[in-house]
Amino acid sequence: MQLFNLPVQPLRDALRVLETEGIFKIHARSGIEFLKADLELARSTYQFRSIIERSAARTYAETAETGEIVQLIADHRALLERLQDGASVESTAEEMESLEQRFHGSIIASLRNPMIETTARRLKNYVAVIRLDLTATPPRMIRNIREHLDVLEACLARDPAAAEAALTRHFQAALQRILGMV
Repeated sequence: MQLFNLPVQPLRDALRVLETEGIFKIHARSGIEFLKADLELARSTYQFRSIIERSAARTYAETAETGEIVQLIADHRALLERLQDGASVESTAEEMESLEQRFHGSIIASLRNPMIETTARRLKNYVAVIRLDLTATPPRMIRNIREHLDVLEACLARDPAAAEAALTRHFQAALQRILGMV
């Protein structure tokens, strides 16, 4: 309460929401147990995301507005160019996060399923916890953008199989980056 200068009830409500989202577990009178960002959480999260988003990538390739895909490609290429020209992580981190959200959010939204969208938001929270220990670097951001572009270019070509394959490669590479293998 003192730290945020807030009354107790809004903080309790926020804690309940975070517990519902699986970020931590509240143990009565003994404390809070935070989600452990370990190998198992990373593997499980990316496996679940892959199950959902592979199908969504196929749907997006078939149904997305061409203008939306073209705009996402242009925005990815613009950031890629800035990073290749030496832009710092600090100056591009917010833009990169926005592109991440737009890219994955658009793909998920193509399924038009509120239950999947809710689940995807929860998985996004898990990814945020997993990434807390991951240092963003221009080479990692560049690889991520190129992987997104592979998916988007397959979608622009209206090739659902290629979009799904590119998204699968993206998730495999992302998991390897998290595990420190790339």
